[in-house]
Amino acid sequence: MSQFETVIGLEVHAQLNTAAKMFCSCPQADYEARANSSICPVCTGQPGTLPVANKKAVELGVKAGVALNCRVNEVSIFARKNYFYPDLPKSYQVSQFDRPLCGAGSVEIDLKPSGSKTIRVTRAHLEEDAGKSLHALGSRALDYTLVDFNRCGVPLIEIVSEPDISSADEAYSYLTELKRLIQWAGVSECDMEKGELRCDVNISLKAAGAVELGRKVEIKNLNSFKAVKDAINHEIGRQTAILEGGETVTQDTRLWNEKEQKTVSMRSKELAHDYRYFPEPDLVPLRVTAAQLEAAKAEIGELPRARKTRFMKDFGLNSYDAGVLTSSRHLSAYFEACMKEASPSAAEGEAKTVANLLAGEFFARANELKVNPEDYLSKTISPINVVKLAALTAAGKLSASAAKTVFAASWETGKDPEILLGELGLAQVNDAAQIEAWAKEAIAASPAAVDDFKKGNIKALGPIVGMMMKKSKGKANPKLANEIIKKLLVG
Repeated sequence: MSQFETVIGLEVHAQLNTAAKMFCSCPQADYEARANSSICPVCTGQPGTLPVANKKAVELGVKAGVALNCRVNEVSIFARKNYFYPDLPKSYQVSQFDRPLCGAGSVEIDLKPSGSKTIRVTRAHLEEDAGKSLHALGSRALDYTLVDFNRCGVPLIEIVSEPDISSADEAYSYLTELKRLIQWAGVSECDMEKGELRCDVNISLKAAGAVELGRKVEIKNLNSFKAVKDAINHEIGRQTAILEGGETVTQDTRLWNEKEQKTVSMRSKELAHDYRYFPEPDLVPLRVTAAQLEAAKAEIGELPRARKTRFMKDFGLNSYDAGVLTSSRHLSAYFEACMKEASPSAAEGEAKTVANLLAGEFFARANELKVNPEDYLSKTISPINVVKLAALTAAGKLSASAAKTVFAASWETGKDPEILLGELGLAQVNDAAQIEAWAKEAIAASPAAVDDFKKGNIKALGPIVGMMMKKSKGKANPKLANEIIKKLLVG
């Protein structure tokens, strides 16, 4: 066992789903928009301008607090966080400090292979984003930096965890669950490729069993969950080597070099007093009424873990299937729409087949066609056709491969799967004599696999069954086919 324990806390920034920026009416520019095409005197910090808080951003901040089990504070205030960067035109960022919108909360994560763990949330507060520096590097005489202010003033919610995370795997699970909750509540799209979700990691090592924490290192601006995991694992190794060598870890802020797979020092670690926080004099305190809080809770409704438990109870699904279906609010709503079409007596039996279709064919086709999740109920295969297809498959009238063909045809045409079954000639064959004839042809065409099977390689049965399904054009009942081939081979 290691003589050190890892202590990790995460700071996650999520871009809020608003049309306008945090303190002005500029629209949130598209990710690929022309530089400096969505700016105004307010978001570029011109003298004499006054900010006005975006009401929608505040409402989404409250929803984030509800989704994260946070205490939503009745009164919160904005503060100026002072620091100089070329892409921060005011030389301060409007954020929240000692009186944030949301206080203590928690996120429950799943641990592998089983179990769960609660990660405490310290706070979730509103703030504005900075701009973006674009570095052009050539010869020394041509080096320069350009600044795009389109992101200046974009509304963010920063979610700060307690140092309850103990490994890279736990950090990955926390981020996965956090993203699911934020998307579920409609707070953010969380598209990391577009910079809508970013993560900073605070990590230290301490002696095993010790109470006192080690010196903390911050890794900034990680833009993928894989990068978070890789950076943490690298940093654990780096700090372990330093401590085992009898040296002291330097408290600094580091960046992740993806190409070299290592962290590199950027600057000494700032502390809160370095930012000289003070209340923003141009913005009034935010007030959240009890009615506004209850409205947010009602709009979010059932959270994913509660819905997962209900799906397992009501439809007899296992934990994995229920987890896949509740990975998205829209997908879970689509599944429920399907199950409303199932007959009460058959609902539980068909639920597994419906879940398999959605997790497999539905996901694949929706992603291929880039269907917006909000359009699941209107621009995809209808729920009633999914249920009919599931019933045909469960009744043995349709093989798994044929079900894929019917699924695609029903998506394209909107036709009833039972009609398509006849039109496409895909009805499953259950006639033992016909299947035996196909099986004999498959055995004759697969001498190497037959020889391997007879030598004790059970996996060799797969290619023979595959050959038989090919000869039957996917119509043969696969269960019956397996039984007949085994009987013929053992014979």
